[in-house]
Amino acid sequence: MAAPRPVPDTTDAPLIALHDVAVRFGQQEVLSDIHLALHSGRITTLIGPNGAGKSTLARVILGIVPPSRGRVTRRTGLRIGYMPQRIKIDDSLPLTVDGFLALGMAGATRARRDALGRAGVAHLRRRAVQALSGGEMQRVLLARALLRKPDLLVLDEPAQGVDVAGQDALYGLLAEVRDELRCGILLISHDLHLVMAATDDVVCLHHHICCSGTPEAVSRDPAFRDMFPGHPATNLALYTHEHDHEHDLHGNVDCAEHHHHDH
Repeated sequence: MAAPRPVPDTTDAPLIALHDVAVRFGQQEVLSDIHLALHSGRITTLIGPNGAGKSTLARVILGIVPPSRGRVTRRTGLRIGYMPQRIKIDDSLPLTVDGFLALGMAGATRARRDALGRAGVAHLRRRAVQALSGGEMQRVLLARALLRKPDLLVLDEPAQGVDVAGQDALYGLLAEVRDELRCGILLISHDLHLVMAATDDVVCLHHHICCSGTPEAVSRDPAFRDMFPGHPATNLALYTHEHDHEHDLHGNVDCAEHHHHDH
């Protein structure tokens, strides 16, 4: 899919900024020297291998884990929507999609319907949660995060367990959400297959920030090449994808147009 359009409002104060942040658990320093700012209207992707501290950094941003050193500044009244990797629901509990959203945030039925519509799953409102496919549940979790009308949307490994076409559909939707809500989006991932083409900014983490910048700049950085040796993205095969078609919830192409990859 085509890379999101850069949005020229990043001179504004950041939604959230981390200044020289470190996190220590016991004797182990999980994060150190973290300087990071997230802005409205931009998609930032946090990448790195398993164990690099990505989830810990996300928890600092969410306000769950306090920094051991440094400081975090947030825009006044900042609203954060969070989409977890997965959520466990008791199979014996009869729960519709609408009921599931109401558990997270009571309020007007219309708000829940609107959030499901924005996520492309309004037709699932009365479906049992247990009957959803993985791709459908992914969209419902996104709707749940959107209910907060977030200034910042944080998604932890949102495409885990979803095929490449399904990831493509999700990233296209996130770009639409960003454009419509003018929110900032933070994606956390270790999977580069489409991420490098679906983001405005990349932050490469391995307990500290190894490199950051645009996908093109990061893909040329020796630190990125060392972290992901031999990956096609290091050769600027950024999986650019002309979006002249749409995907359904399962990643199927809805028309006869074909993908176009630039290698």
